Amino acid sequence: MFGERLAKHAATVETQLDQAMAPMGDTPVVQGMRYALRGGKRLRAFLVMQSAAIYDLPQSQSIWPAAAIEAIHAYSLVHDDLPCMDDDELRRGQPTVHKKWDQATAVLVGDALQSLGFELVLNPQCSPVADLRADLALRLARAAGAAGMVLGQAQDIAAETAPTPLDLTQITELQQGKTGALMSWSAQAGAILAQQDPTPLAKYSAALGLGFQITDDILDVEGDPEKTGKRLNKDAKAGKATFVSLLGLDGAKERAKQLISEACDAVTPLGTKAQPLQHCAKFIISREC
Repeated sequence: MFGERLAKHAATVETQLDQAMAPMGDTPVVQGMRYALRGGKRLRAFLVMQSAAIYDLPQSQSIWPAAAIEAIHAYSLVHDDLPCMDDDELRRGQPTVHKKWDQATAVLVGDALQSLGFELVLNPQCSPVADLRADLALRLARAAGAAGMVLGQAQDIAAETAPTPLDLTQITELQQGKTGALMSWSAQAGAILAQQDPTPLAKYSAALGLGFQITDDILDVEGDPEKTGKRLNKDAKAGKATFVSLLGLDGAKERAKQLISEACDAVTPLGTKAQPLQHCAKFIISREC
């Protein structure tokens, strides 16, 4: 089953992250880092490792960028939960970092996780070729920065006070940065490390990231808070446009299905080794959290 495969990868990544943080001691910031990295599906890490497996790269190599993207993703969540951003009290069913500690600690936890991500991706065990590690780190910086995830987050904040809700084109662009940029990097990482053409994986991840976000919007409307582990209906209460508000619930579900189909088709030319990525796409649209 795909769920078992995903859980196995998640456990491997968690071990890698624990080992990376072991020498850091047990200060409040490191405690917060470990806390922020706890749980989650680790889909981005799975994409890294499976894209690498397509090109027969060993797990001992792909585990480094896989752990790196989870550290970067966790940093983004810690900062996104802060009162000055989304002001969330729950993440994965537990108090957010600034609620369990304080806001200053949460900022530092996010900063440290971001640094850890780049430390991991630049580790020589990620690739013996320094130029490849540098290229992967550069792509990660761009995906996470002001032209990628941070841009999407800024657009999301601006939408809260915009005189009119975003239209479909604008919200698609927003989510391609906020959610899609890191997923795109994750899916292409294996091809970059293997020095292969990442185009099929880029097409796959573009459709996958958007399908993921639409499913998130659907879960925000009809999900179970106990399963999602976070506050629901917050976008509707804030008056922000979502794929559901723009397409309707049924329209959003249909669009998500189309995107997942596009994602699966994009990697079909890569053969049977790409099947785990197709299973991942189908899992995303069927998830309950």
